[in-house]
Amino acid sequence: MRAKKKSAEKSTSPVTADKTAAPAAASGPAKTGTASKAGKLARAAKSSAKTAKTETPKAVKAAKRSIAPSEPVQPPAKAAKKSTDAKKLKSASALKAGTRAGADKDEKEQILDSQVVYEGKLFRVLRDHIIEPGGRESHREVIRHNGSVVILAVDASKRKKDPWIVIERQYRHAAGQFLWELPAGKLDAGETPVDGAKRELAEETGYQARKWSPLIEYYASPGFLGESMKVFLAEGLVAGDAHPEEDEHIDFRLVRLSNVLEMVDKGKIIDGKTLTTILLYARQLGLKRKK
Repeated sequence: MRAKKKSAEKSTSPVTADKTAAPAAASGPAKTGTASKAGKLARAAKSSAKTAKTETPKAVKAAKRSIAPSEPVQPPAKAAKKSTDAKKLKSASALKAGTRAGADKDEKEQILDSQVVYEGKLFRVLRDHIIEPGGRESHREVIRHNGSVVILAVDASKRKKDPWIVIERQYRHAAGQFLWELPAGKLDAGETPVDGAKRELAEETGYQARKWSPLIEYYASPGFLGESMKVFLAEGLVAGDAHPEEDEHIDFRLVRLSNVLEMVDKGKIIDGKTLTTILLYARQLGLKRKK
């Protein structure tokens, strides 16, 4: 009985059964090995999928961090809108300040009708029916003129900061009084401004100048007067004989610039072209008016 019991125990031992069965039957162990390999592959695939699932968001976040700029990038649409708004603001500011560079010269009025209502020796008066550049229709009466020249004749041979200035005194009927002025006059038809300036200075004062340079151009009263006034600086004066026109009675003299400025402050010079030119020239020299 003991022998049989031992024999039964041996036959039921899993270790002994595996060892003895392995060489006896090839079919049993082969199936067991295949199932084991398939299980391992399944577990590996599941583990790999789990790892990929958990690591993918981390990898994406890491990639985003690696390409994220140091400063936030504005979307193209918003950037374009911001650029357009900036241009509109700049344009509005320019219009408000009256600095429409280049636009004013290009825009012209449309003349529907123009009639000469008066024509004299120095100028003519026109009545114009126009459409202005802004589209407004209106009627304007305008004095048309060939234009004038103004001469700032300077002798700076001794004192450059306080040179001698040629000024004139003559009676002006429109103002009803004598005025102190710089030499000036109307341009002849077809005459260049610098030639007109040389002619006027010689006629009214007898002076000629070795050097001529433009100083400024302006309109005295553009609301109704189309006269442009071109100012020239005449330097290196040479004295000569004056020969004014028959209707001109001119008294001229040389006055220090500092004294001319004093005349301005005291109200003794009220002529527009003289005030404009003298004050501009004094500013360029760095001189200040006395208070």
